[in-house]
Amino acid sequence: MAIPRQLPNAITIVRILCAPVFLWMLLADGGADGAVRWWAAVLFIVAIATDGLDGYLARRHDIVTDLGKLLDPIADKVLTGFAFIGLSILAELPWWVTVVVLVREIGITVYRFLVVSDHVLAAAWMGKLKTVAQAVALSLALLPLWTLVGEWIWWVNGVTMAIAVVLTIASGIDYIVSEARGARARKSPNGA
Repeated sequence: MAIPRQLPNAITIVRILCAPVFLWMLLADGGADGAVRWWAAVLFIVAIATDGLDGYLARRHDIVTDLGKLLDPIADKVLTGFAFIGLSILAELPWWVTVVVLVREIGITVYRFLVVSDHVLAAAWMGKLKTVAQAVALSLALLPLWTLVGEWIWWVNGVTMAIAVVLTIASGIDYIVSEARGARARKSPNGA
């Protein structure tokens, strides 16, 4: 069964549009850990989980587009960026963590736009691993699980967030190194 050619990109765009709604819901709760906070966390989890769906559909039906390769990581960054900012506004995450993550994410995104006429910088394996780590860490931080299981969950949140931050920095370095190698290879007359 054929799917509409633009369905994967439409899913990606919906993910981007979910981000401000999610942030509004998170902040509307004001850190009260009530029903709106739970719904905000659920919206984040559903939106971030569909990251695999758009890519799967595009690959499965051979409708991968350069636009999709460009928009997909942006959708991830907008959604996770809003989550980091929201948690910092609520004083549940130190601002330095959010700043480190955003500098990396915005830097890579700006670079993607700068080189798009030359080549599309698709997500690398470490970048995908970073996104999964961020998704897990943010999901745990957004869900007010401490109201159900107790405050020990803060330690789990701290460990998962530390892993996500380390992978964020490492994947940023990996992109820089890979792009530097690629640039040297493109400039070389024999391509080696």
